[in-house]
Amino acid sequence: MHRFLFRILALVVIHLLVACGNQQTSAPASTTIPTTSTAVATAPTATVVPTVVPTVAPTVAVLEPPTTNLTDECVSEFDPEIDYFPEKVTLSEATGWTIEYFNHYKVITVLNPWRDANTQFQYILVQCGTPPPAIDNALIIEIPVQRVIAMSTTQLPHLDGLGVLDKLIGVDSFLYINNEAVRKKIDAGELTEIGSGGQVNVEQALDLEPDLIMTYGVGNPEYDSHPKLLEAGLKVVLNSEYMEGSPLGRAEWIKFTAAFFNQEAKASELYATIAQRYRDIAAKARAVTEKPTVFANVPFRGTWYMPGGQSYVAQLLADAGANYLWADDTSSGSQQLSFEEVFERAQNATFWLNPGGARSLSELQQMDERFTQFAAFQNGMVFNNNKRLNQNGGNDYWETGVTNPHLILADLIKIFHPELLPDHELFFYQQLTP
Repeated sequence: MHRFLFRILALVVIHLLVACGNQQTSAPASTTIPTTSTAVATAPTATVVPTVVPTVAPTVAVLEPPTTNLTDECVSEFDPEIDYFPEKVTLSEATGWTIEYFNHYKVITVLNPWRDANTQFQYILVQCGTPPPAIDNALIIEIPVQRVIAMSTTQLPHLDGLGVLDKLIGVDSFLYINNEAVRKKIDAGELTEIGSGGQVNVEQALDLEPDLIMTYGVGNPEYDSHPKLLEAGLKVVLNSEYMEGSPLGRAEWIKFTAAFFNQEAKASELYATIAQRYRDIAAKARAVTEKPTVFANVPFRGTWYMPGGQSYVAQLLADAGANYLWADDTSSGSQQLSFEEVFERAQNATFWLNPGGARSLSELQQMDERFTQFAAFQNGMVFNNNKRLNQNGGNDYWETGVTNPHLILADLIKIFHPELLPDHELFFYQQLTP
């Protein structure tokens, strides 16, 4: 019995010991982590990275190349890759000058400024608002010019036809001008005379502040104005249209003037019309089989200056269907002949043209009684190109006619072959009456 109780007691003690052991080895209760910033074990809060917005480059306007030349404005934002002269000229008949185009400037070279010249002149025409190129020994002129002085009446039809007469501020002299629009500017006091040749008024020219002075040269300081004007620092260019050997070659110098105003498109249009009219009527006259004989001019101080066979006068006569008696000559200038030499060849010629300043046969006779011995005089077949003179003797033949040779040619055809142009009335020429 005791042994049974002892076993029961032993089992109770063992159970209590096991229970206590289990209590000591149990895991400790979890500790709450403090939320204060001093807790070393606290994991760092993740930093929010801001969204990166890419910077947009400023919008740059794409510079569009012009579709026409700039005739009244300058370039405001220069781009060296843009061609600022989309309207260009090409030369077909003129041989006395050349033009080269670059993106923002033009190079004009006058090859033959006067007879037997040993120099050439080069001009750099720079579009305003763009940088000038580095070219030595060349005159730089900013274009389009806004103020111009014209030193020859032959340049006035250019300015009128191109629509830039409003840019004209001065001329050499008022006396010999025929152009009606220019005469109106003179009457309105809008123009100034600066003189010509060695007597040019340089101070007057400086006071006008021109962008351009267009003149001509003959290679003689007594008659040339450009040396003094250039020396004063003025922008001076030489127009040598009178050196051309053909009528259309002279007329094509309107393109030369146009280049300084960026008016190439207008000049090309005008010249194309003139050239076509000239060629159309020349074709009719050249087709005739009977060509009347003709000679020209009168002696000057004992010498008869007869146009050379390669001159523009000879070209006009050939295109008008005439047999020019000195067509076999090879010179482009004038031959210096005696009265006897001319009379020997031309005494029986059908027509006599351009006998000096004579306005009647009686005036011609007063110049030299021997003139009456020519058959053309006796038959009344003498015609002079002085129908359009102003009160001071300015001859429109040398003003309007140079740019419009089709009008001169029409007159000559009317004289030699009136049946070809029945409706044409003489414009520059008139038949001398007794």
